[in-house]
Amino acid sequence: RATNLARSRVPRGNPPLAVGSVASAMVSPADARPEAAPPPSESEPSRPDLASDAAAAASASATAASASMDDRPTVAIVIGMAGSGKTSLMQRVNAYKHAQGKPPYIINLDPAVTQTPYDANVDIRDTVDYKNVMKEYNLGPNGGILTASNLFATRFDQVVSLCEKRSTEIDNVFVDTPGQIEIFTWSASGAIVTESFASAFPTVVLYVVDTPRALNPQSFMSNMLQAVSILYKTRLPLVVVFNKIDVARHETLLRWMEDFEQFHAAVDENPTFASDLSRSLSLVLDAFYKGLRCAGVSAMTGEGMEELFDVIQRARKEYMDEYLPELRARRARRDGETEAKRAEEAEKVKRDLAADSRGEALVMDGSNVTPESFVGEEDTV
Repeated sequence: RATNLARSRVPRGNPPLAVGSVASAMVSPADARPEAAPPPSESEPSRPDLASDAAAAASASATAASASMDDRPTVAIVIGMAGSGKTSLMQRVNAYKHAQGKPPYIINLDPAVTQTPYDANVDIRDTVDYKNVMKEYNLGPNGGILTASNLFATRFDQVVSLCEKRSTEIDNVFVDTPGQIEIFTWSASGAIVTESFASAFPTVVLYVVDTPRALNPQSFMSNMLQAVSILYKTRLPLVVVFNKIDVARHETLLRWMEDFEQFHAAVDENPTFASDLSRSLSLVLDAFYKGLRCAGVSAMTGEGMEELFDVIQRARKEYMDEYLPELRARRARRDGETEAKRAEEAEKVKRDLAADSRGEALVMDGSNVTPESFVGEEDTV
């Protein structure tokens, strides 16, 4: 069944793929096709824990890489609600970097998008057809996107490898995510993508906000709570990008973040239960605002691009100063636990072999029960 879920898009000219080999032909014509990994043999087993294997493989490939993070490009994972202008921002960023003579490496992770206004180096649609996923598993649109993303994530270590091969040629990697924000933020595939990149590259998260809509106090608070949620889940440097500033300026939102009394004044213009809740939440989030990086941009006119990349650079420094040491400490603890477990297992094997060579009965762990102790037990019961 899995073989029927994945297909190549005719314009790309790639042969049909099995889902087990996703990413084996994910590279667009902008990349060298020989870089793609060959598909696995038909005898390769299908394991239910492919997602765990993918994350482990990507983490393992990043062990040696973490020592040379200074020379690696910055990965920006772009997240935003539907209609926030996320994909349009990706187009503007692509045009801006091309104008500087430094084209970015772009990855599209939205399997449901009909067309993109930019040429992606890696595109999930080259590998998994979410409509076939919907049909095969009898899923709705959101379920199809989620399942397609999970299938793609099972081989995401190959995507990381492709980025590593190009790391000396590029300064930025931008990752476009599905518009259904919860599908990426709170799914297993989203965690795999985020942790895989964060293990191998300096990684930041861009949360795109629809500025005209956010001028409503309740909508603004909803966006800030979503930003907190993303920061809590990813634990990566976060940049809030106020998009569409050509339609409505974002300075009002910045003042609300700097002075909660101004936000309260705006809320009081239309007193409701929701406005009372927003007032309370603004006090709770006041400390969160102080450490939050923001940038105002217009995907339509290109205004604010220089400021955006300056903020991304500062977020990269935060990754290097705070996240990377924590990552290395976690890896050291994990390696220590693995070595201790391996030594314990080896010692257990030695004891079992020694007991067997003396002809002694093996004792079950955690008890003094031997096989002979079961004789006659049924009679006593």
